[in-house]
This record gives sequence, C-alpha cells and structure tokens, in this order.
Amino acid sequence: MTKNFWSDKKILVTGGKGFLGTHLVDILKAKNPKLIRLANRDDYDLREYKDCLRASRGIDIVVHLAAKVGGIGYNREFPADLFDDNILMGTNMMRAGRANNVKKYVAIGTICAYPKFTPVPFKEKDLWIGYPEETNAPYGLAKKMQLVQAQAYREQFGFNAIFLLPVNLYGPGDNFDLKSSHVIPALVRKFVDAKKNNEKEVVVWGTGAPSREFLYIDDAARGIINAIEFYNKADPVNLGAGFEIKIKDLANLIKKLTGYKGKIVWDKSKPDGQPRRMLDVSKAKKEFNFVAKTKFEEGLKATIDWYTK
Repeated sequence: MTKNFWSDKKILVTGGKGFLGTHLVDILKAKNPKLIRLANRDDYDLREYKDCLRASRGIDIVVHLAAKVGGIGYNREFPADLFDDNILMGTNMMRAGRANNVKKYVAIGTICAYPKFTPVPFKEKDLWIGYPEETNAPYGLAKKMQLVQAQAYREQFGFNAIFLLPVNLYGPGDNFDLKSSHVIPALVRKFVDAKKNNEKEVVVWGTGAPSREFLYIDDAARGIINAIEFYNKADPVNLGAGFEIKIKDLANLIKKLTGYKGKIVWDKSKPDGQPRRMLDVSKAKKEFNFVAKTKFEEGLKATIDWYTK
C-alpha cells in the first residue's frame, strides 16, 4: 500500500528547510513520490495569499510546517509578530490549498495551543477548556485557529484537512540560538559551552519545577507520514512520546551527558511557562499506528553529539 499511496503524489512542504521540515523531507524522498516542492522564505512569503496560491498550484498534499517560533524569552519579546505571522501563514495557506483543489491538507499545530491548566495527560477533548499559558498564547492561539479553519472547511466544502498537535521537539539540527531556542537546545549549548570555557556555573531560567514532554525529531516526522497515509478525520490528534520530565531533572541529565562539572544556578526572576506538559498519545496509536521509538537519553546524546561536532 505504501508504495502505491506515494507514487503518484505531488507534495508541498512549507518550511521544508526548517528543523522538522528537513527530517520530514528526507523520509518523503525515500517514499519516491512524483514531486516534492518546498515553500521556503527565500522564494515565498506565505503571509501573502498570492504566494500561497503559487506554492500549492498542481499539488495533491500540503504539509504546512512553516511557522514563526521561539522559546519563552522570544515569546515575551515578540508576541505580536508571533500572532500575525502564524495566523496569516496558516489562514492563507489553507485558503490557497482549497482554491487549488488540494486533496489533503496537513496542518501542524503546537502543544502551546492547550490551556495553561489542562489535566495531565493532555487529551485532545480538553483543548478548549481554558486559555493557554500567557507567554505562549499569541503563538498557540494563532496555530490553533488552523484547527477551527480545518473543521469549518471540512464541514462546508468537504475539504480533507487534518490537525496534528506535536509536543516539544528536539534532536540533531535544532535551533541552538539562545535568543530564540527551546529548552533542550538552549541547555545543551549552555552546558557544552560552559564545559569548553571552564565556567564555574550555568544559569538556567525559572525554578526547574515545571515538567515537559519531548519528542525526537525523527519520530515526529514518522508520525506525520503515518497521519498523511492513514488519517482523514476532523478531530485533532496529539503527537508525543507520552512521558514527562521536570526541567530540574532535564538540566541535571544534560549536565551529566555533556560531562559538565560546575553548578547549576536557577534564575527564579525568569518565567517558568506552563506548569506541566504531557500528552495522552493513545489516539495517534489507535488512528494511524504511531508510537515514539527513540529512548529519551539516546535522543539527547545524538543531539549533544550533533551540537558538539
């Protein structure tokens, strides 16, 4: 079935040169579809409807990965940019996909769309029970509107759009820029650099009390591939690994794996973000047989090795 499914397909991947995009495109190439088109910043401004139309013309499947993203610091500094860019890209891309008679549209959301105090593990049915964590809200809500749009388009036009909610991703090729990176690449960079420079301490934001869940980048790409092949319903689906780790424990684990011998100092003046994060991942297994395979420590080692090299 797999070979037949992909052999005649023309696929557009927005953000195809980004962190998740490069891993997804590698898997897609091995499937040997008829065409893979990448819509990247240099050639398309996806905030503009005309560019979205141009990108999706003659395409069967759109995977919309392109997003403006950052960690807590970036979210606090640029909330308007995060809202504007993400809502414009998402809205215009799906509009254009429908106008161009795309057969399937895959919208990639974010765990930041969940309410701040969602019962753990996060179930898809609880997506609307409250407001997102404040620093994430402009980004999370802009992405969440793709779910509203997808369901509206399915109802009114019979448009086959699906919405996936990945948890925090990590792995080789991540963004290690401390101004905009997420927690794992930021910590990896801090500890590796501190070891190299013989620094006595590493400062980490917050209290270390919140928990997070992380999905290895190759697993995330595989989950999207499975969903493209097998999932065609209106309901959103979580993509995760189904575990949680406290930031304090994460920092100590990365410290150990990098071989850093100094001490960790917690800057409690900085925000913690959402108190807990862990997804219920049962729907992805049931609907399109997705289970994360990479053990967390192995994934961290691969990430550290990549950054060190």
